[in-house]
Amino acid sequence: MALDMERLKHIRNGGKVVGTFSEAEMARRIAGLRRILGELDLHAAILTSYHNIAYYSDFLYTRFGRRYALVVTADKVTSVSANIDGGQPWRRTVGDNLVYTDWRRDSFFHALQTLLPRATRIGIEFDHVDLDTRQLLGDAFDGASFLDVAAPAMRQRMVKSAEEIALITEGARIADLGGAACVEAIAVGVPEHEVALHSTRTMVREIARSLPHAELMDTWTWFQSGLNTDGAHNPVTSRRIERGDILSLNCFPMIAGYYTALERTLFAEEISDAHLKYWEINLEVYRAGLELIRPGAKCRDIAHALNEIYAEHGVLDRRTFGYGHSFGVLCHYYGREAGLELREDVDTVLEPDMVVSMEPMIMIPEGEPGAGGYREHDILVVTAEGARNVTGFPVGPDANVIRKG
Repeated sequence: MALDMERLKHIRNGGKVVGTFSEAEMARRIAGLRRILGELDLHAAILTSYHNIAYYSDFLYTRFGRRYALVVTADKVTSVSANIDGGQPWRRTVGDNLVYTDWRRDSFFHALQTLLPRATRIGIEFDHVDLDTRQLLGDAFDGASFLDVAAPAMRQRMVKSAEEIALITEGARIADLGGAACVEAIAVGVPEHEVALHSTRTMVREIARSLPHAELMDTWTWFQSGLNTDGAHNPVTSRRIERGDILSLNCFPMIAGYYTALERTLFAEEISDAHLKYWEINLEVYRAGLELIRPGAKCRDIAHALNEIYAEHGVLDRRTFGYGHSFGVLCHYYGREAGLELREDVDTVLEPDMVVSMEPMIMIPEGEPGAGGYREHDILVVTAEGARNVTGFPVGPDANVIRKG
């Protein structure tokens, strides 16, 4: 039996929530996107990524196999969400919301057609739209031209407003608390997951206390020990800390999709001479990198300068990734601002109100003296004169050889 039920609906269940940012801040963002649409002679943008939908609407979706969008025209902003989410997208979106149901196939695209009945030049995110979605968009908007808005939208996001910088600074403070909780839990015999749980609980509770209107989602901690420190994104395990272990502390408080991070190298109870040698090399690069972050510096030039320090010590081949990245709406599945990474292939010039990390890492393979992964991570706000470091957690052997005996 065919279901005779509506394909689209409005679920205005409750009132709008207190937003993460002011109305003026959200209006500034939309005005910037509309300037992009004007420059490209577009009728509308259909944004589909976590980061752009959150940046322009303050709604962070949970995909779970369904499609989501933010449709922006010259006079309207509308999120498109799945029926399973009820009224939460409406309450969260700075703008309107249209819900599509599962009763008929391709109701998501029907929603887009309803919102854009006459659009023939549409901006989409080339770095997010997969081949299947692109084909279905072409079918839904027969004859329309699709142009990329991902790159110019990313450039807008790379320069932060005062409100964004305030939120990132608060996140850095909470990350420091997560780091302190890690140190509190570290002891020989304690499993990695117990250290991580203590840190994550501490950060979530502080976000709830300091930002009571925020949704509490996605805050996490990666705490790694011994061999598990060899990768920056290695999951937490149940391995127990051993005396003399190299440890890697990685705290990530998430506030309204805004990622902040604290990363530190530590040791359990004692440190060998070989480990100390490599740690000091990485700290030399870290401290030099902090000095290089300033307005007018080019991302690739920072990377090349730090490469020279590693090369002088004969460990450049032990480097594992770029030296830092931008902050904003990003995480391990939201995406990131690839145009602002401190790598040899990025030509972006730093300017005031950009926010970047300094996070050099080297990895010494298992079986060699000093084996393990060494990484430090601070968050810096570029200013007119230089940069302001908003990370306060201590660094280096004097503070981070954790002795509990």
